Amino acid sequence: MTEFERLFLENRNFIFKYLMKLTRDAALSEELTQETFFRAYMNFTALREKEKAPAWLCRIARNTYFSRLREQKNTVPLEYAEALPSPDDVEQTCERRELSQKALVCLYELEEPYREVFMLSVFGGVSLKEISALFGKSESWARVTFYRAKQKLSERMRERYGL
Repeated sequence: MTEFERLFLENRNFIFKYLMKLTRDAALSEELTQETFFRAYMNFTALREKEKAPAWLCRIARNTYFSRLREQKNTVPLEYAEALPSPDDVEQTCERRELSQKALVCLYELEEPYREVFMLSVFGGVSLKEISALFGKSESWARVTFYRAKQKLSERMRERYGL
């Protein structure tokens, strides 16, 4: 058994569950899991620290998921095309989207491991216990890191946007 096959067998269920938390769609999660491991295989030589492989695979899975979202951003299912929102809904949606974009800008400026821990917990729904295992740290480390990430994100939002 090759090193990559071992990596695949040890992590495929974890990556599938991680993607299920992101997508809430089993078929899409399965497809993204396959694509994640394909990308991992193509870049396997870039993995320097084999013990951090689960975190590396999570980043690939997350990036694969966001790439898929960007591809599908401009497509709207026909059944939704007829239901037009009210102007108030549009305004609130725009405000939320603008705030989300500002938060993402600030989030991507956070240094590691704060950004990764925050994204795994909030966007991935990964528990702090699982995050601590991914990083090979204690659960209290994950809890403190997540708390500090929230603090830093709030601080940056206030400094930059006055929020």
